[in-house]
Amino acid sequence: MMRLVCLAGLCALLSACAAETGQHVSLPAAPPPGEPGNIAGLNAAQIRASFGAPAFVRADGKVEIWRYDGAACKGFFFFYPDTAGMTVHHVETIPRGREIAADSDCLNALLIRKGVPVS
Repeated sequence: MMRLVCLAGLCALLSACAAETGQHVSLPAAPPPGEPGNIAGLNAAQIRASFGAPAFVRADGKVEIWRYDGAACKGFFFFYPDTAGMTVHHVETIPRGREIAADSDCLNALLIRKGVPVS
């Protein structure tokens, strides 16, 4: 009998946790489309030569995400396989850029070898 009471209490507690609170979580807006002109299409060796070793690498199937950490921002490079090997197909920064998902000031700050600024 005690087990039945405990089970009923547990079920009531779980159903209370699952009940809708009326609060809705809003997701952030999607980043603006577009890629930095002189980064999209670069291969892994070219990114390493410009930005150095990533702070973090994640493989998700055949896709790799490289993260670079700066003092004021983070850069995320999304590599996809193609005929030239692994190349950058998408770039994002936190904070985001105004025109596209990657902020050129952030990417320029992450560069280890200054050359042509990121457009």
